[in-house]
Amino acid sequence: MTDLVQLERRGVVAHLTMNAPGSLNALSDAMLAALKARFTELGTDGSVKVVVLKGAGKAFCAGHDLKEMQAGRQAPDKGRAYFADLFFRCAEVMQMIPALPQPVIAEVHGIATAAGCQLVASCDLAVAAEGTRFGVNGVNIGLFCSTPMVALTRNVPRKVAFEMLTTGEFIDASRAREVGLVNRIAPHEALAAEAGRLAETLAAKLGAAVKIGKRAFYDQMTLDLAAAYEHTAAVMVENMLWRDTEEGISAFIEKRKPDWAV
Repeated sequence: MTDLVQLERRGVVAHLTMNAPGSLNALSDAMLAALKARFTELGTDGSVKVVVLKGAGKAFCAGHDLKEMQAGRQAPDKGRAYFADLFFRCAEVMQMIPALPQPVIAEVHGIATAAGCQLVASCDLAVAAEGTRFGVNGVNIGLFCSTPMVALTRNVPRKVAFEMLTTGEFIDASRAREVGLVNRIAPHEALAAEAGRLAETLAAKLGAAVKIGKRAFYDQMTLDLAAAYEHTAAVMVENMLWRDTEEGISAFIEKRKPDWAV
């Protein structure tokens, strides 16, 4: 099953490739299970400092597998139980990404539509090829992208999200960067190199600091202002007491490279 999401380790960077090009890497039942397995594996792998997620073939991800969804209607309940389980499993996978200790970079090309756009929005960072199109276009077939909306509205301004959701229109990579869905854009032939450079930049930092910082980043977003400052101050106190942080500050003051233990 995990062959659907191939894993390649390049030093401390793990590259995950959704490998179902014939379906434009649709989030089938099997694909969701494979992603869950890979994220579970990486979540306990202390040797990996950054994860890059991409899709094989012509596209990053075209969203849910509509043929599987239609087949689910054949059940006596018209698919109610299957659909409830499907959206639960998809949400579970999406939530695993911010919960991972490593930063996750989406390397996006072709299209990222519906739950595929949700997948990009769920990643911590995104690099897109020029010409990539993004959409939450379920409304065009009578299915409002309500679950993709959750991740999308946590990335882009409210009116931009609502326009995308209600018109079903696509935005290109430049617009996606403008509204905050994408961090960087590269020519298609330079996409992998650009994503790799970003991954290596993150991997060069103190891994423990990035890990504690990522957790604090998402935790504080759910708190009111005073509680967010209280929480992050406690995180910084813990961070400051580390040996490697003391060494990093000393190295900066002394204008030398830090001698980190990890």
